Order: sequence, then C-alpha cells, then structure tokens
Amino acid sequence: MRNEVRELQERVARALPAEHVEHAAGWWLRRAPGCAWWVQTALPHGGGECEDMALPRGGDLADRIAGAEKFFAEHGLPARFQITPGACPPELDGMLAGRGYRVLSPMSLQTADLADVRALAAPPLQVDVEEQLSQRWFAVWNSVHGGEADAERALLERVQHPSAYACALVDGEVVGVGRAVAETGWAGVFGMATLPAARGRGAAAAVLAALAEWAAGRAERMYLQVDAENAAAVRLYRRAGFSEAAAYHYRALQ
Repeated sequence: MRNEVRELQERVARALPAEHVEHAAGWWLRRAPGCAWWVQTALPHGGGECEDMALPRGGDLADRIAGAEKFFAEHGLPARFQITPGACPPELDGMLAGRGYRVLSPMSLQTADLADVRALAAPPLQVDVEEQLSQRWFAVWNSVHGGEADAERALLERVQHPSAYACALVDGEVVGVGRAVAETGWAGVFGMATLPAARGRGAAAAVLAALAEWAAGRAERMYLQVDAENAAAVRLYRRAGFSEAAAYHYRALQ
C-alpha cells in the first residue's frame, strides 16, 4: 500500500506537470511560474519502503531539506513540502515542524474501482467529453479556480498521457467541468469545477460519471485528491465508491 500511495502521488505530479522538475536523489523539486502553489512544492519521495528511508539516499535528511530550501530560494519561492505518510521519510514532518514550517491544506487521496464509479446515479444532464483542451472547458475552470490563465493553460498542455475534458451543459451553456488522465491502469480525476449559479443541480456528479465512462477500457481504478474539509465533494466521492487511501498535507516555511 505504501508503494501504491507513493506511485499515485507521482501520477498526480505527472497530471499536474510543473514547468521545471529537478530530481534530487528521489525528491522532486518543482517550479511552475504562474501556476497554483501546490504544483510548486517538493515531493520528497524515495525508493523502497518508508522504514528504509530514515536516512535517504544522497545524504543526511537535514542537508536534503536545506538543498530543497536553496532550490526554492533561488527561484524566489517559499519552501513547501508535500507530506504523504508512507511516501516520505517518516521523520521529515517533525523535522520541518522543528524548523518553523506550518501545516497547510489537509487533503485526502482517494481511490475507487472504476466499475463502482460507473454505477454512480447521475442527473440526466448533457455532458460532452473531448480529448483536447477547449476554450469553453478552460473558461469555466478558470472562472472558478482563478490563477494566471496562460500559465495554467500551459500546464494542461504539458500533460503527456491520454486525457479527457468533460463539460456539463444546462440550456446549452457549460456549467460544470472536470478532467481525467489515464496512466497504467489508473485514471485520475482533476479540475472539477461548477459555476456558483449552477451548484446543487448535479453537474459534478454528471461530469464524474462521464469521466468514468471515458476511462472504461483505459483503466481499472480511479483516484483523486480532495480537500478534506470540502464536505460536499467528499460526500459525492463517497457515493461514487471512493475511499481514502491516505491523508496528507503540506508544510510551508512562510
């Protein structure tokens, strides 16, 4: 299970690809100017079981933290680490706390069998699924999530694996979107967004069900990441058969 969680988080990193990634003895140091902050974090992973990672390959853990801090400082970024139990050195979280890092964004990594997600009862909304990024998809996503449009679009264009972009429509207008990325038997769900005026009408469920249909033949299981405090999203994903594989969080120095 530890290896699966680590591999899933690395799939996420490929589905949200940073512009620049420096691999330092298993750690991913990521930079993506203009993109959301979580794309610009250290993914402090290593090979093997987590019990074997107390002294990671490539030097003392404190030295490796300092090396990551130097990477971020050189690019004018605050140092941030993604902390996933089972994927990171077990003592890393405590060491970062001792250096003054604060906890950010409690998150939940969740998985489901594709068959269960396909069985989700979704409202009979029209959902269009395309395999290329469209302006109408991006316009809704960007209006909900914000950010620097050019940078976020460039991130999506960097994705190398098969992708689906789903648009839920009401009266011919796109009101909800989401995307999926398929890789080696898994399909990840990303970019879920519903316009505020359309919330409560089932757009998210319709999008999720459509993405699961697209994934049939490409994957056997699905995964996603959700803010642990987003009760509405957690309820939807539970109805679709998702359950938590790991809780994780971020730590930031500033």
